Amino acid sequence: MDTHREVIIVHSSDLHLGTDDSFSDADRLVVLPKVLMVASEASADIVVLAGDSFDNHRQPIELLERAAKILRDYGNPVVILPGNHDPLTPDSVYRRGGLAQIPNVSILGLNVDQAVTFAEYELEIWGRPHLDYADMSPLADPRPRSTRWQLAAAHGHYVDEARDPNRMMGSWLIHREELVATGADYIALGHWNQATPVGNGQVTAYYSGSPEYTGSVNLVRMRANGVVEVSRRSLNGEPK
Repeated sequence: MDTHREVIIVHSSDLHLGTDDSFSDADRLVVLPKVLMVASEASADIVVLAGDSFDNHRQPIELLERAAKILRDYGNPVVILPGNHDPLTPDSVYRRGGLAQIPNVSILGLNVDQAVTFAEYELEIWGRPHLDYADMSPLADPRPRSTRWQLAAAHGHYVDEARDPNRMMGSWLIHREELVATGADYIALGHWNQATPVGNGQVTAYYSGSPEYTGSVNLVRMRANGVVEVSRRSLNGEPK
């Protein structure tokens, strides 16, 4: 008898929380509780935020502390991959406001290694965080599989053409062969505002898009029979 259980993941990215120098009076954290509410309504086991959760590092400590409280009060596991807007620089938002001290939050490259394992779900989530604003290869050196399920998170720009060895600046490029080389069951991508699958289908790889732009998150179901199903769920909880 198959004793494996289904694992449900909500994948989002590019929330761009916080002040953005627009002098707007809007609540710059309002999309975070919306994403977490959808996760709660979907009974998600884990939320994955694949980069640019914050718009920049110029955030007041009060805003960071409020974001930390929202994440702490949510209670369920959240895995955050630092992106090109919120890299792990010395002044990173993730080093302030208590974000790295929240028990249910794993920040890849900071309070956990570049991978975190959830033994109860037979799942490993890995990703290369942006450490600065320089170019990097988000899916370089993929990790060998060590669990039943493996999810890779990457923040960068997917290109379908072959790698150009003469290109000087990569703009955090992700190539098709790099998707395939991960061997992951799902690749949670960030950096694009729109929600879309990429690659040729050999590996299940999706951008979730910015929830403020798409009004949705990706709902990933890792079925007990080994099948991965991806759908979109709007921020009001309805299928999209």
